[in-house]
Amino acid sequence: MAHLHRGRGYVYSIQYHIVWSVKDRLKILTGEIERKLIDILYEIAKEQGVNVLALQVNLDHVHILVDASPQVYIPNLVKALKGVSAWRLFQAFAELKTRLWGGHLWNPSYFVASVGNNVEEKVRQYILSQKERS
Repeated sequence: MAHLHRGRGYVYSIQYHIVWSVKDRLKILTGEIERKLIDILYEIAKEQGVNVLALQVNLDHVHILVDASPQVYIPNLVKALKGVSAWRLFQAFAELKTRLWGGHLWNPSYFVASVGNNVEEKVRQYILSQKERS
């Protein structure tokens, strides 16, 4: 079960499952790129004030489960996760841009679902099992 957090005058427990894919579903998130992306996503989450509960990078998409405060605006969080990670990956792996049509790493769309306390562990296990399914 998720931990309860306290703010000034409120108590909360909010988790989000977020998924997004590589542009054209190219299978490029492997090896050093995958390892660097994981590090980058943890850094961005920390910068945005959210806690990563589970993270799985697959060949062509990313699953992340985050614990967030009520003040976190999810579209801005997703924009930071996708935009900043693409920028930092392009800095680290310049050849990536040439492998992608139009030089865009991520598909512009994404999936997000709030996760209730009774299913958080199931979502966490689902995310962590995705590597086995790829």
